[in-house]
Amino acid sequence: MSTSLAGPSGRRGPRSSGPAVVALGGGHGLAASLRALRRVTDDVTAVVAVSDDGGSSGRLRKQFDVVPPGDLRMALAALCGDDTWGRTWSRVVQHRFAGDGDLAGHSLGNLLITALWEETGDIVTGLDWVGALLGAHGRVLPVATVPLEVVADVAGLHPDHPEVLERVVGQVEVATTRGQVKSLRLEPSDAPACPEAVQAIRGSQAVVLGPGSWFTSVLAPLQVRGIGDAVCQAKRVVVVLNLAAQPGETSGFSPHQHLQVLADQMPGLTVETVLADPDHVDEVDALAAAARALGARVVLAPVASRDGSARHDVDLLASALGGVLA
Repeated sequence: MSTSLAGPSGRRGPRSSGPAVVALGGGHGLAASLRALRRVTDDVTAVVAVSDDGGSSGRLRKQFDVVPPGDLRMALAALCGDDTWGRTWSRVVQHRFAGDGDLAGHSLGNLLITALWEETGDIVTGLDWVGALLGAHGRVLPVATVPLEVVADVAGLHPDHPEVLERVVGQVEVATTRGQVKSLRLEPSDAPACPEAVQAIRGSQAVVLGPGSWFTSVLAPLQVRGIGDAVCQAKRVVVVLNLAAQPGETSGFSPHQHLQVLADQMPGLTVETVLADPDHVDEVDALAAAARALGARVVLAPVASRDGSARHDVDLLASALGGVLA
């Protein structure tokens, strides 16, 4: 493996303005947070889950024994600028090959990231190179330096014995389970956290959790040794709630139940602010009580997409986060 590429340093220039913010998670939820945060501050770091085992990421993970690149690619695309260069490269790295050949289903960005990992011999250096190529407005780091497996204890999979817990393995399987997730962990349990990710969290003014798949994208990265501790010691933690329960892992969940499982899974966590859309909260008092159990206040602000979907509007979310982080 070549190690001739030293890679960008990952340091920001002297004109950086705004608070240092770390957004932690994965998938479309993290991408929404990053698109909003880069409108609030130019000191953004994404700390990204590495437990995906499906699709292109799962194939590359298995073939090359690398951390799955898909969520990292989405984070990099989200940090691309709004100029012609940024919009073009954001589309290019998200391009997915069609057809039925060996490349079918692969994302170009996944292949580019994997190639730079081979060229540089280092996960962080490779990501910094991709970020430099894209002109990303921030840095993207993996939560851990080895691929992780999500493992959950799930109840309700046996109609005659709803109390029986069954071990469900794999991000895709946990995300689509028909049962209720009772506990969550990662394997290997001693997986090393990415040192740069821990450093970014410890050096941040705020950490943003959510939105996203609650168990597999938001809670799972917190189980990495060193990451969860760093978040628990962060100066400020902001939780952005989902606009709707996700079919499978959070079916039937109310907004306050999302906070309750966060508190159960992370008993040492203190949250400063919980951000929610008022049109997607039915039980405000229950949400406020669940937030107080985490030490948090609730801020209700319109952040939902105007098209009626369960997606966050980037501009509205940026406005709300800007107010919270001011």
